[in-house]
Amino acid sequence: MPRMRRRLTTPPPRTPAQRAGDVAEDAAFGAGAGALATGAMGALMVAAERAGLMGRHPPEAITETILDGAGVEVGSEALENAVATALHFAFGAAAGALFEVGRRRLPLDRRASVPAGAAWGLAVWAVSYAGWVPWLRILPPPDEDRLDRQLTMVAAHLVYGATLGAILARRRAGRG
Repeated sequence: MPRMRRRLTTPPPRTPAQRAGDVAEDAAFGAGAGALATGAMGALMVAAERAGLMGRHPPEAITETILDGAGVEVGSEALENAVATALHFAFGAAAGALFEVGRRRLPLDRRASVPAGAAWGLAVWAVSYAGWVPWLRILPPPDEDRLDRQLTMVAAHLVYGATLGAILARRRAGRG
């Protein structure tokens, strides 16, 4: 019986619409993973607050500044905290979407997802807490702020990024 040779074929190039769909899917999945990772981060922040390490949560200070700047009076501290929580989750979702869309451009092995995510979390911390947050005079820069809050926020962003990377690595593992 003659042996059949398999011919390896290269799949046809993806159309721009297919590539845009891939990006949209990555962004949506990254946003969901970012929201979940924000929950893990928030748990650490709440535990640190209960241990007396935080003072005021940065998302609360940021939200108050945004609302004051927009001339919005929320009416109660509980409602303002709920808005702060929602905005924090939205920010985490957006950062997760950016990470997953950007990851496609990097030749990262799936096993590097957790360290890459942790690095992303630190980058988000640096851009925020050493960047736009003090620039807008919401909180002092890290070297002028409470050491315990800054250490907590660095740890929280590491948790965010590592959790984000782990969730997204599982997604990629499921794709084969």
